[in-house]
Amino acid sequence: MYLRRCRRSKGEKSHIYWELVESYRTERGPRQRVVAYLGDMGEAKRLGVQQAARGEKGSWQSRLFYEADEPEWVEVDTKRVRVERVRDFGGYWLGLEVADKLGLISLFKRLMPEGREEIPWPMMALTLVLMRLCEPSSELRIAEHLYERSPLADLLGIPDDKVNDDRLYRALDQLLPEKVELEKHLKERLGELFNLEYDLLLYDVTSSYFEGQSASNGQAALGYSRDHRPDCKQVCIALVVSRDGFPLGYEVFAGNRADVTTVEDIVEKIERQYGAAGRIWVMDRGMVSEENLEYLRTGGRRYIVGTPKSQLKRFERELLTEDWQHIREGLEVKLCPSPDGEESFILCRSTARAVKERQIHERFEKRIEKGLIKLVDSCRKKKQKVGAVERRVGRLLEANSRAAGLFRVEVMERADRGAEVVWEKLEEWRAWAQLSEGCYLLRSNIIDWDAEQLWHAYIQLTEAEAAFRIQKGDLRLRPIWHQKEERVQAHILVCFLAYVLWKMLGQMCKRAGLGSEPRKVLDEIAQIKVVDVVMPTKQGTLIRNRCIAQPTKPQSTLLQMLHLHLPQRMKIHEM
Repeated sequence: MYLRRCRRSKGEKSHIYWELVESYRTERGPRQRVVAYLGDMGEAKRLGVQQAARGEKGSWQSRLFYEADEPEWVEVDTKRVRVERVRDFGGYWLGLEVADKLGLISLFKRLMPEGREEIPWPMMALTLVLMRLCEPSSELRIAEHLYERSPLADLLGIPDDKVNDDRLYRALDQLLPEKVELEKHLKERLGELFNLEYDLLLYDVTSSYFEGQSASNGQAALGYSRDHRPDCKQVCIALVVSRDGFPLGYEVFAGNRADVTTVEDIVEKIERQYGAAGRIWVMDRGMVSEENLEYLRTGGRRYIVGTPKSQLKRFERELLTEDWQHIREGLEVKLCPSPDGEESFILCRSTARAVKERQIHERFEKRIEKGLIKLVDSCRKKKQKVGAVERRVGRLLEANSRAAGLFRVEVMERADRGAEVVWEKLEEWRAWAQLSEGCYLLRSNIIDWDAEQLWHAYIQLTEAEAAFRIQKGDLRLRPIWHQKEERVQAHILVCFLAYVLWKMLGQMCKRAGLGSEPRKVLDEIAQIKVVDVVMPTKQGTLIRNRCIAQPTKPQSTLLQMLHLHLPQRMKIHEM
């Protein structure tokens, strides 16, 4: 069925009315019959009837944009035509498209059903996620500046004056309890869309620091800072991603929590949500301890992990042999089974890494040598206490620890009770450093894979590192301005959801042959604007059309490759 627009003239006046028409087949071909005469209808009523006739459920696109209609003619004063409210449109629209494909909009509505609130919480949650993707900032700045400059009032139907920091904070409170359900849905949806495999789980930990004291947050604490801000309190964020970098889940730990103590918690969380069958855990050396490895083995879990540099000493003989397997230019590996046959050790040697480590050793060696010469000269010119000189030596070696093992330093007391510094270089340490430069060691209880397969699986860990870089850089996870523990966790959840949209767009780009990095695509489409075109008519009334700027040729090409249709005109809703 469809709507037919009819015109009837009576005297000098022309009347428009609408018919609901049904098409059906006969022996003589297709025919139409009028089901109902609907008379004259407004746009909203006509759209509702049209959707019902087509059997549509009413997508967000159909509510917001005009489809191609029959032309409407009116006389306009071209000298007084103007444009108003020029705003960025493309990025927010693209984010909404991606969220719709992920089923995130409908999921929000299911998890946070409408109650007595004036503005539905699903729409407020979607506001937070889209703002984090397109123009990440604090809730206060969103409320005071960014929201009114965005097209979200039209896209989401929330008036500018209804978005304030209090409502955004309460939206965080509403969103946080649904964290597990969100993780499960996104994992399943992404798996359906892209046939993802979740056999390889990549696990890594990062930290994010606070601005402020965070006195009311029990998780905020001083600890090892990956952001080089040891002066600030922080929280640790543990993230699990698939081999393609798609996140399965995350947990927030106290800022002083050691990485090695988080393994059991995160493994149990993932297995509780998704089951334990047939998964391989990949972790870096910061997660490794004999207790953790025993825990993984006891549960029948498989693992590929990095090992501390000190473990290389056990394989000095293997480093000297020539039976290495060439993987690619500048990279070799060697498989070394353990004596009991239950584990495999994989020696890896990288030429580029060797050059980098050699330069580090040389730089630190020169610094230590220069500092020691200065200390010797200082002790010769002026009598100094032994304890004070020993502390200066300790600070020097600590600041240049990568080459500290090369030097043997003694601080002795002279006959006049002044300090004397005596030092020498240990050539044995230099010989081992030169042999082991560029080498690292992996460990696994998978004994039916060769060295190349194990190395390729471990190197996927860079996907988890890339996830942290995107969240900290593009999505501005850090610094954290919230002070309450629940608000901090909700802030991280919003960043997590924005990262899922980022990865979804990246996979769409990959399928379109645009690479897997969506940054440039998002930046290009984000430049598309929406404007209000105001046209004075001959009758003295004003016609206001909310028009979307025509995309440039590169933008059109991107949209075509992504199979996205950019609308031409938005509906103006009275707020």
